[in-house]
Amino acid sequence: MQYGCIGEKLGHSFSKEIHNMIGSYAYELKEIPSDALDDFMRAKEFLGINVTIPYKERVMPHLYEIDEGAMAIGAVNTVVNREGKLYGYNTDFWGMKKLLSHAGISLEGKKVAILGTGGTSKTARAVARHLGAKSILVVSRRKDAGTILYDELYQKHKDTDVIINTTPVGMFPNADVSPLDLSFFKKLSGVADAVYNPLSTHLICQAKKRGIPAEGGLYMLVAQAVRASEIFMDTTYDDALLESIYKKILSQKQNIVLIGMPACGKTTVGKHIAKLLGRPFTDTDELVVLTGGESIPDIFSKYGEKEFRRRESAAIKHASTLVGNVIATGGGAVLNQSNVNNLMQNGHIFFLDRSLALLLPTEDRPLGSTKEAIKKRYRERYGIYCASCHTRIDGDGDIETVANTIMEEFLK
Repeated sequence: MQYGCIGEKLGHSFSKEIHNMIGSYAYELKEIPSDALDDFMRAKEFLGINVTIPYKERVMPHLYEIDEGAMAIGAVNTVVNREGKLYGYNTDFWGMKKLLSHAGISLEGKKVAILGTGGTSKTARAVARHLGAKSILVVSRRKDAGTILYDELYQKHKDTDVIINTTPVGMFPNADVSPLDLSFFKKLSGVADAVYNPLSTHLICQAKKRGIPAEGGLYMLVAQAVRASEIFMDTTYDDALLESIYKKILSQKQNIVLIGMPACGKTTVGKHIAKLLGRPFTDTDELVVLTGGESIPDIFSKYGEKEFRRRESAAIKHASTLVGNVIATGGGAVLNQSNVNNLMQNGHIFFLDRSLALLLPTEDRPLGSTKEAIKKRYRERYGIYCASCHTRIDGDGDIETVANTIMEEFLK
């Protein structure tokens, strides 16, 4: 291996794609079992590696020299082999600092709670001190010297200003959980999460709903990768490279999600967008039919709306784990807030706002089979659609016009 990333589990990693955009060197992902790490490091059969969970501290005894910053943090995420001697660095510091700046989160004079105690937590603490935090709380599931428990954070530190998550809680494939309930913290001015898959964890979605500056770990991942590549290649890149790669990776990974009334054109427009962009298309109603082997009218007639909504939520939960898809949802998907939360994790949600007069009833839609039913659904749901989307799109135009409007908004 020339260059690559080592860790215990790397199925979710974006690192190879990012490094392929940075330079022309070969970069691999290498999963290493815990009992094989020492042999790998002793063999030194690489030129440069990034190190991720859970090996950022365990590689340190194998290093000939450790950069002063990495030594102060107590964790290494970048190792370079120079003539058989291993040198360690920590580019996560640079990445975390860049992430906070990109999200518009200031730590100066603030009370900062850092969730977790591992290598990334140590990095976050160093960044918080560097950026002038007034006080730093380290939150853990186990009480140790220098840490507090989550219950103590809830009870005694409701005035916390900024929360930084460095735990894997909320990371794919267990993306439907959050390390904290943010409703306890009324003074929050920023939330950052080192997790980058999904793009926006439930923790980040909670914060954004309240209008709090918040961002997941993708920007940090790209920033630390750019800095690592500079160390690998002994060079310096222009600052524009980081922003360019971040935007490219985000647009590749983020789903385009369409919500709106029955008959507003979500499936037709979605398929057209998918074709133009060369992306997979997913229809959550089709997933329900394929999974259960029954049509939607049959599900309604045999089991009722409640059972259909249960199946619909399962389909949406699956679709939400996908990346780089165009996803069309059923008209009532937004009635369950959990569905919206899941779709937001990897998706930009567009509301196709088609005028009521243009919405035509069809017999295959149990809740939209008559004009009166359509009018009723429209009155009930319009406000929910508006509250659930990132962007409202005028859906009255032809397929080409609506699709182009969505793509322009998504890619700008």
